[in-house]
Amino acid sequence: MNESLLFLIPLMPLFCAVVNMCFGMRLPRLFAEVMAVIGVASAFVLTMLFWGYAEGEGTRAVLFTWLNSGAVDVSFALNFDRLAAPMTLMVTGVATLIHLYAVGYMRKEDDYARFFSLLNLFVFAMLAIVLADNMLVLFLGWEGVGLCSYGLIGFWYRNLDNAKAGTKAFLVTRVGDVFLSIALLWPFAVTGTLSISEINAQAATISPGVVLVISLLLLLGACGKSAQLPLMTWLADAMAGPTPVSALIHAATMVTAGVYLLCRLFPLVSLSPVAMTAITAIGALTAIYAATCAMAQREIKRVLAYSTMSQVGYMFMAVGAGTVAGAMFHLLTHAFFKALLFMAAGCIIHLAGDENDIFKMGGLARRGPVELFWVFLAGAVCLAGLPLTGGFFSKDGVLLALFTHPDPTYKIFWLIGVVTALLTAFYTFRLVYLVFAGEYRGTGQPPSLPFLMRWPLWPLAMLGLLGGLFNLPAFVGGGEKLHHWYDDLAGRAVVASQAVEWMLVGLAVAIAALGWFAAHRRYRTYQAPQENAVSRFLLNGWYADALVDRLFVRPFTAMARFCSSGCDRSLFDGSLTLLAKMATGWGRLLTQMTTGRLTTYLSSFAWGFLILLGWFLLKLVDGGGT
Repeated sequence: MNESLLFLIPLMPLFCAVVNMCFGMRLPRLFAEVMAVIGVASAFVLTMLFWGYAEGEGTRAVLFTWLNSGAVDVSFALNFDRLAAPMTLMVTGVATLIHLYAVGYMRKEDDYARFFSLLNLFVFAMLAIVLADNMLVLFLGWEGVGLCSYGLIGFWYRNLDNAKAGTKAFLVTRVGDVFLSIALLWPFAVTGTLSISEINAQAATISPGVVLVISLLLLLGACGKSAQLPLMTWLADAMAGPTPVSALIHAATMVTAGVYLLCRLFPLVSLSPVAMTAITAIGALTAIYAATCAMAQREIKRVLAYSTMSQVGYMFMAVGAGTVAGAMFHLLTHAFFKALLFMAAGCIIHLAGDENDIFKMGGLARRGPVELFWVFLAGAVCLAGLPLTGGFFSKDGVLLALFTHPDPTYKIFWLIGVVTALLTAFYTFRLVYLVFAGEYRGTGQPPSLPFLMRWPLWPLAMLGLLGGLFNLPAFVGGGEKLHHWYDDLAGRAVVASQAVEWMLVGLAVAIAALGWFAAHRRYRTYQAPQENAVSRFLLNGWYADALVDRLFVRPFTAMARFCSSGCDRSLFDGSLTLLAKMATGWGRLLTQMTTGRLTTYLSSFAWGFLILLGWFLLKLVDGGGT
């Protein structure tokens, strides 16, 4: 089989996106929906067919030469290796289920062709990141997911708040992209290549100081896309977009891009202990920050958004602790249960009459289809880390890597991870109780759920619950398949005695149980929310938006106002206006002299002649005196 056929994986969603852009609104609605699903489903099938290409060193496929100048030769090339293959399979598989769900969710949307075009384009851009052989192709996909997120988050742009949310996501992530663009050019200046594999191979020859700076720039770029501190303020507002968009952003695309970037360049990043500690610290602080915020949120999708932010923090901690396998394992399991939770949340909102406030729901275990409660509960127990679920094994692997790290500082990060796990279990079951328990607190009768909004939830529920089988730890009879699959990229070997591992497992079980018990005590019977300073602080995300507004937006606005009013209008426009008025005044004076009367012209000539004659005589007198 020709290796160039690997390009069909990203090109299929791109092709279907272009077809829908051009013809989607001119043909029956079913055509646009089928084309959108075929675009991602065919990419999923192709990934499975080409799986063998990832064995060993992987396969590099070149489509054409992009740039060629002197010693610089940059090809539009893909690299299908052991890191890219599982990520590609997850992106295309989860995206296929989300696209099927979107057909049912958007069935009343008039502008369906634009939606499905952007959704397909989103998947293409993410696949460009995952399969990129060099930094330039990666940056193309990186900017592509930013553009698509802008269009999809603000899809219902006629509502100004939605449009602002899309703009905010675009601008905040652009900040991270500036740092990434510098991190793209710096290794090129040092190594003379943009090839990711060659940069990794030459990483040991780069000076430690340069490695540190490049790694920190990569970290800041990753923070933008993955919504980590300090560039995390866009993610909660991104819930303004349609629910399929939220599921795609949080599970299969954009938010995971930053984690994948750090894993892809792990051989470079891991050479700097300071950078690794910084990655872990950012992940730990974001995890605890987002978990506390999720405890006070009222909107169901905002709870899940902060949850994603927190779980991605675990992935950053895994990278910083030196285990790519641990980060990718949690990324994969999280994709399954978080897509499930968002899609189930869309069903819940639909049944509640488009109500997002969880305090105005309740009783949906009896009000809606019974399977909706069970699939949502499946996602919830995975998120809370209950034993034997995929989320339990992947999160426990991250905490084990932190606990066994030789640097004592990482014990602090482990403790933060443990506290975050406790908060996660609490706010997850808080959500379950408020949505499904008790009596319904809304109004009206629930509408029926389309079949396409219901059945894609089941495969995700099974993958979430059984995802731990992909990488069972050795102490329970597994072989840590992902660690062996990633080979050299697996990083530090996480070694611990069985006593330590069982102790951590017992602690994880106790934490999950304690979180559930606390939520049960507080929310088993409905109590109206009580607002206080702490709840408002958490509800507003620690007032991070207000802080950014005071530190950056207001000074920038004041500077822009000064430049606009003080400089542009007063100085520049004022000077030009004054010159224009002076010219106009002289013109009017000259106009008064052109009366058209001969006597006026003769008298002016005579006076002028007398003035010149007097000036000439004066010069003669002065000349004679000297």
